[in-house]
Amino acid sequence: MSHFQIRLIETPEEMRLVEQLQRDVWPGSETDVVPLHMLITAVHNGGLVLGAFTDEKLVGFVFGIPGIETTPDGPRPKHCSHMMGIHPDYRDGGAGFALKRAQWQMVRHQGLDHVTWTYDPLLSRNAYLNIAKLGAVCSTYRRSEYGEMRDGLNAGLPSDRFQVDWWINTRRVESRLGKRSRPTLKLTHVTRSGLRPFYPLHASTEGLLHPPEHVPPFEERLLLAEIPGDFLDLKLKDFALARDWKFFTRELFETAFEKNYIITDFIFDNSEGDPRGLYVLTHGESTLDEFE
Repeated sequence: MSHFQIRLIETPEEMRLVEQLQRDVWPGSETDVVPLHMLITAVHNGGLVLGAFTDEKLVGFVFGIPGIETTPDGPRPKHCSHMMGIHPDYRDGGAGFALKRAQWQMVRHQGLDHVTWTYDPLLSRNAYLNIAKLGAVCSTYRRSEYGEMRDGLNAGLPSDRFQVDWWINTRRVESRLGKRSRPTLKLTHVTRSGLRPFYPLHASTEGLLHPPEHVPPFEERLLLAEIPGDFLDLKLKDFALARDWKFFTRELFETAFEKNYIITDFIFDNSEGDPRGLYVLTHGESTLDEFE
């Protein structure tokens, strides 16, 4: 893992670097770039922009703002983590985890205990970071959250998103971000427990996974829901199939959340060359422990 220096970004000069990095991460739509003046305004009013640097080069950033959420006891403050981007040349090197860990520390210092953000549920690497490594949970599915998006990563597909909840003062999160972090769940753990994905997938002659035609019944308290291991690659090879996956997982997760399942973990396995991604859906207090 590369070494990254994480620091607060507060000056106009460094904010311009954040503008440019957005163009490198999400090419093709200048209107989707958060401009310098908005970033500066945010950090002068409780927001945070953190940068990951290597040899004084900005290679990643995370940007969030204060927010208000509605609860049964009335409105309460939270932190909304709006955007995180890592330069393509530095992905999978640990910059994202380092940025979120620094954000965790800064938001706790502000006296808040809840952070939310959205991500595409079909991006396995994002799910692995957000759910498995950071300890966020999810029970909220948002259809077409950002309307029609025009950047190179999202154009042509519904902008459906998970909204995750990151309860940053819990033991769950502390066990993942503390000095002695909890190991992530491996495919061998669930194989040993006897747990299997609760719907079959079949591959085309090109090796691309196809979703089932229908969402299966939810009969167990603990379920594994498999998604493509590399959705971006699948989209490049078969755009129509990518749309099929979008609409299958929309029905799958909306149904799961309606039935009071929560996403509590994610397994990302690349040991055999072809990556696999599996969500752990938990109903009530069920955990993998009872299957071991």
